[in-house]
Amino acid sequence: TDPEIMERQLPVRVNRFAIRLGSGGHGRHRGGDGVVRELRFLEPVELAIISNRRARGARGIAGGGDGAPGHNLLRDPDGNEHSLPARVTCRVAAGSVLRIETPGGGGWGAPRDPGTPT
Repeated sequence: TDPEIMERQLPVRVNRFAIRLGSGGHGRHRGGDGVVRELRFLEPVELAIISNRRARGARGIAGGGDGAPGHNLLRDPDGNEHSLPARVTCRVAAGSVLRIETPGGGGWGAPRDPGTPT
């Protein structure tokens, strides 16, 4: 969802929406990087997350490396941080920040030697 749409329809402020650099698996063709979203809640909400690949990233194939697993983190207004599971429903206080790191894709093919032309 585009940040502008989220901010218009939900009581959130998008603090960050960026590529999760380095989260794709190594390989002759690297896996795609995931994204990072940080949402600040402007009022108390009931939060529901349904996500995947939090314990293990996408597998690489043909010798490629696995992508990084995703991660869900909630920081309370007082600064305490809580790792959230892949699927959760909870009440969230105004001022809390949710950080969602989506998993990276698996790489394809064994990486080439540094001295070998691509």
